[in-house]
Amino acid sequence: MGELDMIDPRLHHAYRLCRELNERHGKTYFLATRLLPAAKRAGVHALYGFARMVDDIVDVDVESDRVAAAKLDAFEHRIREALDGRPLGRSRSDLVLSALVDTTARYNISHEYYYAFLHSMRMDIPGTEMFRSRYRTMDELSEYMYGSAAVIGLEMLPILGTEADRDAAAEPAAALGEAFQLTNFIRDMGEDLDRDRIYLPTDELNAFGVDEDLLHYCRTTGRNDVRLDRALAHLIAHTRTVYRKAEPGIDMLDAVVRPAMRTAFVLYGDILREVEDSGYRVLHQRARVPQRRRLSVAAPRLAEAGWVALHARLALRGRIRTRSGQPGT
Repeated sequence: MGELDMIDPRLHHAYRLCRELNERHGKTYFLATRLLPAAKRAGVHALYGFARMVDDIVDVDVESDRVAAAKLDAFEHRIREALDGRPLGRSRSDLVLSALVDTTARYNISHEYYYAFLHSMRMDIPGTEMFRSRYRTMDELSEYMYGSAAVIGLEMLPILGTEADRDAAAEPAAALGEAFQLTNFIRDMGEDLDRDRIYLPTDELNAFGVDEDLLHYCRTTGRNDVRLDRALAHLIAHTRTVYRKAEPGIDMLDAVVRPAMRTAFVLYGDILREVEDSGYRVLHQRARVPQRRRLSVAAPRLAEAGWVALHARLALRGRIRTRSGQPGT
């Protein structure tokens, strides 16, 4: 069965666009998605396409911030109309929204998750009432991460499916989204500083003697400082605690999706190890998991995913034959 076999042919182009966005901009995420059963991939691509389009609106130059805020308001208005049943056209954004609306309806995803995401994105745009370029404590950062990361895990749950009660799986799913985003904040610290953003809590940095002057000095000179090394080691330890909270949730998912989620879990965790191995040089280089490592993690889980999918198909075939009066296999 292909990714689009169960989807209205009129939406195939929309879903293909979302897949292209995922493949182009989310290498590690896309690799993990390839391990999902084909029938589930399209919905995941639709969620990614939506998030990517919002990111593109928010991630603009400073002189365009007012334009970005207006565009985001217009985009949210369009999303609300689309989810309420308003017809969509054939523009690039409308195609992504068409896939999102279809995925939302098929999997009964709460609309509020999308609006929480947009709330957090407004916190990234100067000039809006919610704008924040610094977060003093981890609790303050949690407000941002709920909409920008935790809800991503919550949106995914209905698509991935669970063997345990979905409410029980919700907390680990939200934690996984936050763990991924904290990993991104550590990895992208230098790039964010260039955009006048510090997402890592300033109280946590200050506890190790790290202030903005030191960050800019290290970024400008290419030098490291032991105070920053210690602060990052602390924040990496905190992030690994969040990963540990998330990990039990993987076993609550349907067996056919566990290999994909385990791959994403391992590979994102590897980014933290790459930061450590580089000597915490996040202000000077972007930590990347080598392709050889990504393939070595994904390959055995690809085989596992194939075996689980085959077993599920055989079991389903057996149940169908039993119901029809034929002996099961």
